This record gives sequence, C-alpha cells and structure tokens, in this order.
Amino acid sequence: MRVPDQTQPTTMHECLPSDAVGKRVACDGERGTVRFVGTVPPTAGLWLGVEWDNPDRGKHDGSHEGVHYFTCRHPKGGSFVRPKKASFGVDYLTAIRRRYEMEVQQVLGEEIQISTRTVEMVGFEAITEKQKVENLTDVALRLCEVSSPGPPNEIRNTTPHVLMLDLCGNLLCCWDDVMAVTEQMEELKELQLSHNRLRVPSNPTVRPRAFSCLRVLSLTNCALTWPQLLECAPMWPLLEELYASENDITELQKPNDVLQSLTVLDLSTNPLVDGAVLSIGQLPRLENLNMSKTGLSTLLFDDAMPGCKTAMFPALKSLAVNSNNISEWSVINELEKLQSLVRLSCRQNPLLSQERNPGTAMQLLIARVGRLEALNRWTVLPEDRRGAELDYCKMFGLEWLASGGHRDPQQNRPSAEFTAQHPRYQSLIQKYGAPEDSELKKQEPFALKNQLLSITFVCPDEPDRKSVVKKLPDSMIVQKVKGLLYRLLKIPGAELKLSYTSSKMEGKEIEIDNDLKPLQFYSIEDGDKVLVRWL
Repeated sequence: MRVPDQTQPTTMHECLPSDAVGKRVACDGERGTVRFVGTVPPTAGLWLGVEWDNPDRGKHDGSHEGVHYFTCRHPKGGSFVRPKKASFGVDYLTAIRRRYEMEVQQVLGEEIQISTRTVEMVGFEAITEKQKVENLTDVALRLCEVSSPGPPNEIRNTTPHVLMLDLCGNLLCCWDDVMAVTEQMEELKELQLSHNRLRVPSNPTVRPRAFSCLRVLSLTNCALTWPQLLECAPMWPLLEELYASENDITELQKPNDVLQSLTVLDLSTNPLVDGAVLSIGQLPRLENLNMSKTGLSTLLFDDAMPGCKTAMFPALKSLAVNSNNISEWSVINELEKLQSLVRLSCRQNPLLSQERNPGTAMQLLIARVGRLEALNRWTVLPEDRRGAELDYCKMFGLEWLASGGHRDPQQNRPSAEFTAQHPRYQSLIQKYGAPEDSELKKQEPFALKNQLLSITFVCPDEPDRKSVVKKLPDSMIVQKVKGLLYRLLKIPGAELKLSYTSSKMEGKEIEIDNDLKPLQFYSIEDGDKVLVRWL
C-alpha cells in the first residue's frame, strides 16, 4: 500500500487553521479529529481526513484506492470531508456570548402581545441581572463547539465566579486548552468534560492553578486508558469524585501519590480484566465504586481468610456490580470481607438467575453480606435481615452437619471447605442457635411439585365462613395471593390484612405486610394457616 506525500499545499485553504492536523471538527452533528490535510487523487481540491468519535459515521480506515492517508483506531472509523463542511469551532468567549448574552438581550428587547395591545418587556432588568455573564456560577456550554480559550485573561474578566463548568461534547483537542480556560476560574469546583478527545499534556503540573479547587470531574466517553488518567492525575490534587465510564480502561495500575482524596469513582462500562480492581484497593477514602458492565466474574481478597476482613478498600461503603458475569457465590463471600460495605447493587448477573425465585436470591445476598443496609436500591430492614439469616441457616443446615458441624459447641468442627463456602454460617449459629432437625431444608432439584405449599385460609373475624385450602407456589407474591382471595372468598372491595401462624411457632402470629414479596420470603411452609382480615 502506498503512502501519500504529506507535503501541504503552498496556499492553505482560507477556512483552515495552519495547524489543522490534530484539531477537532464538527460535521453534520458528529465530532472527530483531523488526521490528514491534503489532496486525494484522482479528485481535485483539498480534503480533510477525519477520524470520527462515532465509528459508525466513518467509511474506511484512512485508505483510499490502495493509498493509506491516515490511521484510525476503528477499521471503519474514518472518512474524507471537504473543509467547507467542517467546523473548527469557536472560542470560549464567543460561545458564552451566544449562549447567555444573546438570550438576555432577546428577553429584554422582546415585545409580547396581550389581547390587542403590544407591550414591551420592560422592568425585567432585575430578573435578568442574575443571568448576566459576570454573575454566572454555573456555565453550561455542552455541544457548543468550544475549541479554544480565546484572548488571554478575558475569561477571568468575563466569568470570574464559575463554580461548575460543563464543556461536554465540544471541540477542545488537548488538556493545555482546558487548563487555559480553567486557570482563569479560581473558584471552579466541578468540571464536566465527557465526550471530548483530549491529548495528554507534556507537563501536567505546568499550570498549578488550573484545577486548584476542583472536586468533581466527569470524563465519560473520552477514549482514555488508565495510564493516561494517572498521567493527568497530578493536575487534580484535591479531586473527590471521578466519573470515567465508557472509556478504554482495561488494566488498572496502583495510583501512587495521586487520586488519594477520591471518595467516588465510576469505572462502569470499561472492559476491565479480572482482578484489575485490586490495584486500586489502597485508595484510603474511596466510599463509592461503580464497577457495573466491566465484565467482572471473579474476585479474591487474598490478604483475608474466610470470615475475616480485608485491608483493601477500607472506606468503601457503596458498590455497584450490575450487568457483569458473576455466577459464583464465592464472589459475594469475598464482598463480605469489605469492612465498611453497607450498600450493594448486584442486578443482572447470572448468579441471580440461577435461583428459581428472585426472593431467594435476595435473601441469600442479605445473609451472606452481614452489614448491608441497602440491596439493589431496596432498604434492608431488621426483619428482612433476620428472616434471611434464619432461612439461610435452615437451608444449609444439613450441609453444615454433614461437614462436621454440631449443635454442641465442643464438637462443632465444620470442614474448611464448608467454611470457605459459607463463611458467615458459624457466626449466624452463634447469633440464632443451630436449627432444629424439623427446620432443616433439603436442597431439592427444581420441580413445580416441590414448590407447591398447601395453605389453609381462615377468616378469624367471621367464624361462620368456611376455611379454604389451596396449593400455591412459594414464589407467588402476596399481591397475587390477595387477588386470589378476593375471588375465592368473595370479599367486598376493602383492604386485606394478612398474617400467618405455624404449628412450629404456637401462639405466634406473623404479619404479611409487603405485597411485593413472595410467600417464601416470609418462610411460609406447607400446612401453615393464613389469617385473612379486612377493614
């Protein structure tokens, strides 16, 4: 394949900057980076070779009729466009005037029609005073084609009090241009830079005032790798929240002397290799970590034995691992090692679909992670935890006994294999006592007949009504049970109140108070009696 002559024409096209290669352009609503400027025979005239942010916008890899003009990351991510069709953007100050000053002028000069009279919009100066550019604290220039800072020091004079700046989806091509903007905003605390493509600066600390107060930074979909982020990190000495989803992060290296003040880190929708997350386990203040859609399938904190706590992620309170490849309960057991974890989101993983009943899966998660206060956005109430842990003890009681477990503490020596699979079981036995033989549940293969419960429905406030016995699946939610009762008992349209009693708990009546829970959630068993009342 031939390589074209890169010599530029002696007279540059009037609409092109002299350093066009590497600049960002917008064309028909899409953004890209100029990789080539020149002629493309046999056509006449000047062309721009553009690598598009959205590869679906492109047509080729930078080649045309056997000649390789430029390189793209994606085999279909490039195309040629005429310079007149591409916009190289505007400076920050121009974008500000377009976005804010013109809006204010339009409001002040506007005439409105009231009935048959035309009235000028006078007296609104006080209302729009807060909208004056110099008073702005939040500046939103998303998708405004900002490509440069503009004249030196003018930003400091124009928008001196900015606390939040949104420059998502613009045409800035390097961090040096970003710093030229932000160093003139001495109070800036939040910066939104998602959907940009920024070259790493040659010297990240050359402008120490550029991000001196920055606390929140969003870099979603910026085609960044973790080494590039670490290279830039010295610029953000006080950063607390970093949002870096939808990038090209695969491996994580330990952040030595950078990012140490992070409390929130979003790495979702990055193709991470298994085990990579351990490299950031020493971040001392990290409280909230999003690892959703990263391909996570295994996890091992090898500094802690089963039932012990890891030294990693010492401050981590909230973890999201949704839409991953978690299929083993051993991963959840590892999460129990996190000393501060109280909120977990684990939706859309193969592990949960393996359980025949979503309620059972939730109970197992609650029982295996002892400090959870919220699971999949649901608050874990004390009664939820108690029920989940008691059922867990019953569910695996036979396995515990078979492995060497014993109700006599002196003889209680379950195998190392059982302890590794159920690291909380021993502590739960100490908390609630060992389950009785009659409470132990044999793990039977899934079959509908194994899940049908024979339940007697009784109306205690109307003794003349006959009781009704029905066989219902344990996965049936309370709401559907109530619907069935309206039809069976021909109860008037009133609010139903349900509770149940069991022969194993004589004299105790347990309220069924959540319509969205399955019968199994309340540990209702075959032969139990459900009491039906209404107002």
